[in-house]
Amino acid sequence: MDKKRRKKQPLTLMEIMIVIFLIGLIGSVIGYNMKGSIDEGRFFKSEQAAAQIKEILLLELASGADIDDVKKRPAHYVERTGLLKGTKSTLDGWGNEFKIDVTDVSTVEVTSAKTEEYRAVRKKKTTGHVQKD
Repeated sequence: MDKKRRKKQPLTLMEIMIVIFLIGLIGSVIGYNMKGSIDEGRFFKSEQAAAQIKEILLLELASGADIDDVKKRPAHYVERTGLLKGTKSTLDGWGNEFKIDVTDVSTVEVTSAKTEEYRAVRKKKTTGHVQKD
């Protein structure tokens, strides 16, 4: 029995270029989609952190902390509790400081410019236009 030996055909330059192009195209699509996921994660992290900071400051005020001192140094009270570990506790998902307003013992507002900006972009994508609240 004679085995016919076939000579392997090497890949041509055109085939290699097509494969590289397809890999680049797939990589760019994945990269584009990942950016949206990363921003969504930052938004979620910011919203969760803002809610936690608000609750921590309300607990501190309820336990008798001086309201004027809490207004001046809210980060001190948040970090002192040790409940938000792993990151600087008063930073949003994008690394910017939260704006913390303490008006009275029962009213604390924690906002972030980037979070509000992302919320408006997300709302615009889902509804097609930005609505003013």
